[in-house]
This record gives sequence, structure tokens and C-alpha cells, in this order.
Amino acid sequence: MAISAQPGEEARLAALARYAVLDTPPEFPFDALTELAAQICDCPAALIGLIDERREFLKAKYGLPPELTECPRDITICSQTLSRNDLLYIPDTMADERCRNLGTVAGEPHVRFYCGMPLINSEGYALGTLCVIDFTAHEISAGQQEAIRQLARQAVAQLELRRQLIERNEMLRALEEARTALIAEKDKADSLLLDILPAAIAEELKRDHRVEPRYYESASVIFTDFENFTHLTEQTEPAGLIGELDRVFSCFDEIAARNRVEKLKTIGDAYLCVGGVPVANRSHPIDACLAALQIRAATARANRARAKLHMRPWPLRIGIHTGPLIAGVVGRHKFTFDIWGDTVNLAERMEAACPPDEINISDRTCLYVAALFETEPRGSVAVKNKGPLPMHYLRRIRPEFSADEAGTLPNDLFWLAAHAANHRAA
Repeated sequence: MAISAQPGEEARLAALARYAVLDTPPEFPFDALTELAAQICDCPAALIGLIDERREFLKAKYGLPPELTECPRDITICSQTLSRNDLLYIPDTMADERCRNLGTVAGEPHVRFYCGMPLINSEGYALGTLCVIDFTAHEISAGQQEAIRQLARQAVAQLELRRQLIERNEMLRALEEARTALIAEKDKADSLLLDILPAAIAEELKRDHRVEPRYYESASVIFTDFENFTHLTEQTEPAGLIGELDRVFSCFDEIAARNRVEKLKTIGDAYLCVGGVPVANRSHPIDACLAALQIRAATARANRARAKLHMRPWPLRIGIHTGPLIAGVVGRHKFTFDIWGDTVNLAERMEAACPPDEINISDRTCLYVAALFETEPRGSVAVKNKGPLPMHYLRRIRPEFSADEAGTLPNDLFWLAAHAANHRAA
């Protein structure tokens, strides 16, 4: 006879699914319970079966063929047990109207004795049964029946332990995924911070949650901009202009980093960077001049390419001044690393007083680099709010120290001479 679904069957099946036990390999704790049940009741076979919507899965068995792992739900006595709250004890199945016509009784394996207890979890759902069977009719004592009840409770306890281990592992996996995601987000945030701030400043900000303003006795500031940029680009589509500026300034960024110069910001077509900040060093005037020469050379190459396309060139002006300044971080949410002081103003004045495609350096910067670079004095040039100031054109690296004909790349002798000059300055 077919076994109809009991009220609440959908919830029971959902509860069973939470144990993730169907179709799993044998496990010793369950196998031990079936063997013990068979021995206590002096029966040849015992099993722990878990019943889903169509079958009984044998999680553990004793005295039954190894290949027997499941059987249809509607031919088993255990389906009868599932609807009970207590033990189902049938000394002679052929004499019991409830089961005499079931397939496992009327047919193979011809079960004649059955004693089973539903496996009821803490929510009140019967997940399956623990039962002993025999192929001849007989009786067992009340004590043996109680033992089946106790062993069924142990089976439920094992199922609960198994479920808790699964939940624990899922929680640990979720925690590990969350930790991995958190690390990835932290790395992303750190990377973004390094895109905004110099590495040393970013580390100080992460460590102390603030950055102390710092005074630098000497640093070299570079200002660049393109002459008449607004006029040059007034016919250019905005997206194309931004893309071109991005390519230009990305090239400047690479040159600055290669020469130990820290890029600070861009303002329109202006580009500001500094040597000797945030990590103080004595080579910053040299580094700044190398960066300036290479920036000018890169711009000249770009302008030659523009000319081939019948596009107007972008004339570049570069100013450099060396002197004291203060550096620090401003803002609490959108951080900006910046520099302040008269040195910054003078570098901007050097750039403003610079003819197109030239590099204009102050007298003080020239004093530091003249032994390594060819410079040309301009005399004193009037500067807004500063009066006349001596200035010099930076032409190139001296030929004996240059690795290329244009005088933009230093050779090994350059660095030996630079090291000696820095040592004398120290």
C-alpha cells in the first residue's frame, strides 16, 4: 500500500535537508549504533534510515548487504514508524494488518519481526528511524525496547552533532570569505591611498590617523604648464582634451617617479612636483633637473607627433627653485598632500618667467647643479612681488656625464660626480 504524505511533510523534508546527510558515506558512530542495537535485541539486522519524499536512505546498517543503500519509501515499515511519537514494535509482521502487505514483508527480504523508533529532532520532526529486524517472528523484552529508544536518541544526537559541525564549517568558511574580502578591500584602500599620498605619508596616516606637518630645510620644486593652453585647446572636444592631458601627465608621472621626484597635483594644465619630499635627501636639485630635462624631451617628441598630424604643438614652460618649505596633509576625508612656503611661490615665478620650451631655474638651484649640467645665465629678471631675480636656463647634462646625445640621461660618471658633490656638501 502507498504511504501518503503526512501533514507538515514539506517542513519535515526541509528539516532533513538541513542535516545534509542524504547520500553521504557510512560513518562509524552510526554504524556502531546499529551493531549495538542488533546485539542488544539478538537480531540479525539493524539499520538507521532517513526518509525523504520518495525513499529511505540507509545511513547505517548491520547484517544487510553492502550494496543495499536505499529502498522505496512506500514499501518499508519505517514509513509507518515515521508518523509515530514512540516505538513501533511488531513481533510478527504477517499477523499485523498495518504491514503484512508491504513489499519488504510480503516480498524480499521477508521481514517478520520489526522494532523501530523514530529519530525525532529538537524541532519535533521525525527524520527517519533506528530499527532492528528479523526474518522470523519473535518477541523482545521491555528493557530491550527501551534500549532501542535510547539508541535512537543517540542517533539523533549524532545527527545534531553532524549538523552543528556543518554549520560551524559554513560559518568558518563565511568568516574566511569575509576576511579575504576585507583584506582585498583594505589592499584596495591602501592602493588608492598610495595613489593619493606618498608611501611614507600614507603609512604615517594609517598608523597615527594624522600627519604632522614637516619642515624641510631644502627641497626642489618643479612647476610646469603649457603656454596659451586655453587658446590652443579652445577648439578641442572636452573628452579628447582630457584624454590628451591624461596621456601627457601620466608620462610626467613616470618620469618623476623614475627620478625620485614626488608628483603633488595638477591644476588645469599645470603640473607640480617636488624633490627631497617626503623623504629628505641631498640629491633633490639634481633629481629635479633630470626630471625637467626628460619631461621637456618627452613633450618635444609629442609635439613632433602632433605636427605630423597637422595639430598645433603644446609649448611647455618649466620652472625650478630650491629652498625650504613645509609639507603636510590637508583634509579629513579627501586627503591632499601639499607643500607651502616661499620656495613654492618662487618655483611658480620661475615657470611664469620662462619662455616656451625652456627650463628656467633659480640662482640657488643652479648653484647646486652647475657642475653636472650646462646652464646659461639670463641675468636678473623682474618677478611679480619679488623684484629682479637672477635666473638661468637649464640646457642639458654636460657631455662628459651624458649617456645620450641630447643630454637628458646620466651615465655612470654622472652619478660618481653627483655622489662626490653631495659628500662635499655634507
